[in-house]
Amino acid sequence: MSDTKPVVLGHIAGLFGVKGWVKVHSYTKPREAILDYADWLIECAGESRLSRVAEGQRHGKSVIARLSGIDDRDEAAALIDGVISVSRDSLPETADDEHYWADLEGLQVVHLDGTVLGKVSYLLETGANDVLVVRGNQEILIPYVKDDVIKNVDLDKGIINVDWEWR
Repeated sequence: MSDTKPVVLGHIAGLFGVKGWVKVHSYTKPREAILDYADWLIECAGESRLSRVAEGQRHGKSVIARLSGIDDRDEAAALIDGVISVSRDSLPETADDEHYWADLEGLQVVHLDGTVLGKVSYLLETGANDVLVVRGNQEILIPYVKDDVIKNVDLDKGIINVDWEWR
């Protein structure tokens, strides 16, 4: 995909210690894979800043990281709720039948009978399978189960074809 928009991988959820470390809520699998990307674009309070990960590790159910140039708790506090993105070209290529969540958000969802159900607002991870949250005339939750429910994803046309009873 030739999209140049940065891809969101997580957000800064809080502080860890007094030396500028932050707690990171990572959307990657495994969670600590967010640390594989050295340069993060952090958007917070309407401003963006490029930050380099100096060090980090998994810590319980979250990840902790220290960013270069952030040396104390007060500096780190300014980053809380910041959205972490990376450039698309730094992500690994996907297989033909795989998609990043960011690629699915905004796509139009069409039932096999031709009914337009709405657009993918976001996705949820439930443990059993991922779920598309589709907003149109109503909000519809559609399990992301390839072949059974999700019949086709066409990124070029911006359409996901589904076989799902929503009424």
